[in-house]
Amino acid sequence: MGLTAKIRTRDGWAVSHAVVTVTDMTGSQVLRAETDAEGTVRDATELVPGAYTVIVTAVGYAPAASSAIVTASGRAEVGTVTLARQGGTELPPPGPWTIDPVHSSVAAVAQHLGISSVHGRFAEFGGTIEIAPDDIAKSRVEAVIKAASVDTGNGMRDTHLKSGDFLDVEQYPEITYRSTGLSPAGSDRWTVHGELSMHGIVRPVDLDLAYLGTGADPWGGTRAAFRATAELRREDFAMNYNQVLQAGIAAIGTTLKVELDIQAVQGDSLPQA
Repeated sequence: MGLTAKIRTRDGWAVSHAVVTVTDMTGSQVLRAETDAEGTVRDATELVPGAYTVIVTAVGYAPAASSAIVTASGRAEVGTVTLARQGGTELPPPGPWTIDPVHSSVAAVAQHLGISSVHGRFAEFGGTIEIAPDDIAKSRVEAVIKAASVDTGNGMRDTHLKSGDFLDVEQYPEITYRSTGLSPAGSDRWTVHGELSMHGIVRPVDLDLAYLGTGADPWGGTRAAFRATAELRREDFAMNYNQVLQAGIAAIGTTLKVELDIQAVQGDSLPQA
């Protein structure tokens, strides 16, 4: 097989309409192939050993170029090529942005029985982002989550999570996050420093933030997309309940992996439906 490559968006989705062009060192095209439904190119054309340039294009995305070395076997394994949205690499315009919960998700993953994972989400949340005009590091974010909206797909488990053993939603109905600072962590990546209030306790929590780009939506607005992750320890928020199995393994892991997929609409309110 001559060429293999995977084409993905910044948040890992396959780009099924990409075109991969390979040129030799003189600039002459030696191969052209399109990705399949999984965003993958598998072209059997045997290439002469040497150095090549691989150019990936797709409608709506900025072109990407990389180098590839073809070995004596005639194969070139490009690996994964990430495409950014056309015009979406610039930072979001300054001013207020409103998180759109319909197109966002707040999820968490916990280990179960030491061998698998339980996935949960919060169905009700909202928040605002303020992009600073002069210094992006001065931008702010605030979010509020309704604790009782937790959903793991099992009613009995959700009832237990809402009880005093865990979230205690009657006494602490809201989970809040307020940023205190922002620092760069690489290309299109940031660390958001902030304070998380949950179960009546406030703790500093950092978010690893990836900026996915900005673009127009079908309703005449402008949207920005972000993905953020963090790890929390339950005992930091006084949620110490656990059931230990005979082997000494906790039924529910003490560490939570938080995964946030956020779309924000430019402006201080959401568009009316």
